[in-house]
Amino acid sequence: MLAFDRFELLTFDCYGTLIDWEAGILGAIRPVLDRHGVSVDDERILEAYASAEIKQEEGEYFRYELVLRMVMVELSLRLGFDASPDEVLSLPASVADWQPFPDTVEALEKLKRRYKLGILSNIDDHLFEKTSKHLKVDFDWVVTAQQAGVYKPSHTIFEHAFEQFDVPRERILHVAQSIYHDIVPAKALGLATVWVNRRSGRRGAGATPPAVATPDVEVPDLRSLAEMMGL
Repeated sequence: MLAFDRFELLTFDCYGTLIDWEAGILGAIRPVLDRHGVSVDDERILEAYASAEIKQEEGEYFRYELVLRMVMVELSLRLGFDASPDEVLSLPASVADWQPFPDTVEALEKLKRRYKLGILSNIDDHLFEKTSKHLKVDFDWVVTAQQAGVYKPSHTIFEHAFEQFDVPRERILHVAQSIYHDIVPAKALGLATVWVNRRSGRRGAGATPPAVATPDVEVPDLRSLAEMMGL
């Protein structure tokens, strides 16, 4: 068990950790598939999404809005349908409507009473601005892939974040759902980590690529983390 009183700043991945991005992804993609008569189960959609997204993020940097457009094009090729221009735009357009998990807002409000809070996310600034309205908490720092010009799991975005924070690395606790994007690089950089296992009891890795790492703490949701911290 971590000594939580040693930390001053909690940094969060946003999409998948605070925001139910798998519900948002499926809510945007499934109507497109239905219109084209493509019958695919949710897990296959999420796995195809994860593979297509990583393919786009590993090369030259493009803003996430464009990444999502290219993901929809890639999905159309993989799943055998011809996406219209409006359908290609529908995935990035949906991000503004992706909702927090039921435990997110209340837990953030409790955590804010004791800690500084930060965001470290593979997102564009303007897209997070729309998301932030759902989270209802003022974050002390927001660091995005757009600011760093690179996507997690690159160490570069973490190093860019460290330059913004006025908190020593040993007093930062990184909280995230994705082992691949967050826990692996955070551990490599010496950060203490909490894995929010949002897919507990479900098969596969969902919208994130599979990866292996050992977090310092595992919780099923943020409510459990706040309770563990005595909040």
